[in-house]
Amino acid sequence: MVTLSPRTVSDHVALAEIELCGELMIAASAAIGERLSADRIDEVLDVKVITERTTVPRQADHRG
Repeated sequence: MVTLSPRTVSDHVALAEIELCGELMIAASAAIGERLSADRIDEVLDVKVITERTTVPRQADHRG
């Protein structure tokens, strides 16, 4: 007899990772070249690259 446990957050994460891997495999099999470019991988994974860096202001040095 098989006992099914309730789904956990890690199940959802694992399923999302499997789906992303599948998307990458499909894109790789359709690619003309030997490897997918970093830009193509970002496109397949729907990654939005932030080009502008934001900096966190440093606290003033309060040594007396």
